[in-house]
Amino acid sequence: MTQAGVTERENKVTIDDAGPSRKKLTIEIPAETVDERLAESLDTLALEAQLPGFRKGHAPRQLLERKFGDAIRREAKEQLVASAYSRAVEDLKLRVVGEPFSETLAEVELQPGKPLAFEIEVEVVPEFDLPELEGFEVRKPMYEVSDEEIQAEIRKLCVAEGELEQRDAPEPGDYLTGHGKMTGADGTVHYDIEGAVVQVPDKDSDGSGMILGVKVDDFAKQMGLPRPGETFTVKVKGPPNHEVEAIRNDDLTIEFRVDRVDRIIPAPIEKVLSMFAMESEDQLREAIRARLTQRALVRQQAAMRQQIADQLLEKIEIELPERLSAAQAARTLQNKRLELMYRGIDQGEIERHMAELRAASDAAAQRELKLFFILHRVAEELDIKVNEAEINARIAQLAMEQGERPEKLRQELIQRNQIGAIYQQIRDHKAMDALLEKAKITEVSPEEYEKASAGA
Repeated sequence: MTQAGVTERENKVTIDDAGPSRKKLTIEIPAETVDERLAESLDTLALEAQLPGFRKGHAPRQLLERKFGDAIRREAKEQLVASAYSRAVEDLKLRVVGEPFSETLAEVELQPGKPLAFEIEVEVVPEFDLPELEGFEVRKPMYEVSDEEIQAEIRKLCVAEGELEQRDAPEPGDYLTGHGKMTGADGTVHYDIEGAVVQVPDKDSDGSGMILGVKVDDFAKQMGLPRPGETFTVKVKGPPNHEVEAIRNDDLTIEFRVDRVDRIIPAPIEKVLSMFAMESEDQLREAIRARLTQRALVRQQAAMRQQIADQLLEKIEIELPERLSAAQAARTLQNKRLELMYRGIDQGEIERHMAELRAASDAAAQRELKLFFILHRVAEELDIKVNEAEINARIAQLAMEQGERPEKLRQELIQRNQIGAIYQQIRDHKAMDALLEKAKITEVSPEEYEKASAGA
């Protein structure tokens, strides 16, 4: 007997290819198992149900069946399907990615005395051969920190510690706070957010902007310069790789009611010095130089890893699922967000990157998915391990770059279920670094590197 009290019988399971990295499982659960599950559900209900005129646990079973039969069958079906699917995946040793999918399961009815048969499709880790994992040729850009970069970082600090000045009317670069509502072509409300913030594209931009996480090429033209109390409407095609599948390629209408307009007034340098307990601007510059030097090393390593990734992608052929699932798209964006945090990109810039990634072509998204599978296999081949101390150190590093306390960031990552993504980031970095140890590395200037990368 199983833990639930139902005899564990063999289900009939067949498996067929349903496309690249996709399998179709056809499962039939014996009628005896169906009847036992229904009987068990009814027994449980009979003990707990309290109907008018009957003491708790004493209602006639026929009355319970008549009143709760549909709900019992629905619950029993869900339990049987979930159990049978899990057993099939385990028995067949399938390496499933994403959630299972079925176009017909909702129409399948559970009937006493009859087997339960259904079809379900799953995406699986693709099978492919790895090339020789050595002999890669890599250019190492020798980044140096310039005075201009230090001055730019000081300006960012002044803006970050600045104050909001409320305005009667916006100008390019100002921020609008209000109520944003995103609706699909069929009237479905995808987002309805109070306190949403958008920035009016500044004069140096190309007129594009971001609203509710979606990039809009002609944002400045569509939004205009609305005052508090006014509403503007933006129409845009949903990005093809949005993590919310219903938003993809949908004809979106975004209404934004402006509640207030603010301009950031940068803090004076004296306030920044005081906040960081610095005695002089020269001391602040040296501290920034040290931080940017460390960031340059991270940037250098990222550039070298990217070359390893590019060569792996070029050498390896993989048949991928025909389209990205919502779960895969969300994972790709999550990994990219963590990578940008690791490289020290500020939060506003990260959000702009995220909007651009959602709007990226299917080819770019497939490339990221392909790299995910490749690095997973490389890590397995090289027996790459990640321990708790490495995860804690990475979280501390990310927290420092984002100006947060490590324990606060850790709790946020746990709440967003992203600790696994931290593990994956470290594992992927260690895998590529292991390949770099066997690579032929040539030091080049940043200009040479950029020129070679542009021509690649």
